[in-house]
Amino acid sequence: MGLRSFIHRLTAPSMRDIIDDGPVKLVLVINNDLKMGKGKIAAQAGHASVSATLRAGEHRPSSLDLWLKSGQKKICLKSSYDELIELESKAKADGIQTVRITDAGKTQIPSGSLTVIAFGPDNEDKLQSLTGHLKLL
Repeated sequence: MGLRSFIHRLTAPSMRDIIDDGPVKLVLVINNDLKMGKGKIAAQAGHASVSATLRAGEHRPSSLDLWLKSGQKKICLKSSYDELIELESKAKADGIQTVRITDAGKTQIPSGSLTVIAFGPDNEDKLQSLTGHLKLL
C-alpha cells in the first residue's frame, strides 16, 4: 500500500470491522528470554508498532481510526517465548490482530529470533483479558 492510500484510509476509513466504542490500545509483548539491550528492545518495539499500525490500516481501519483519535495508547509487557506463542494463538482465536517481529540478526541476537509480538490495536478490555497477567517491561 502506498503512502497516499494509507493516508486516505486514515482520513476516510471504511467500516469493515466493527469494534466497541470503549478505549482502544496496542499491546507490545517483548520476548524476555532473549535478554536484549534497551536500545534493541526500543527498536524492535518500534518495528512492531509501525507494522501493527500499517496492518490495521489495511485490515481494520475503524479500529485504527479510533486508536489514532484516542491518543494511540501503547503498553510494553514482557513474557517468555513459549508464553508469547500461546498468547498469539489465543489472540488469533479471539479475532485480535497480531504482528510478529523477528530479528535480522545483524547485532545482538541470532537471525530469525522472535523479539516481540504486537496485539491490536483493539479494545482494552479484550486485550486486558489476554495479557493482563503479564508484567510491565
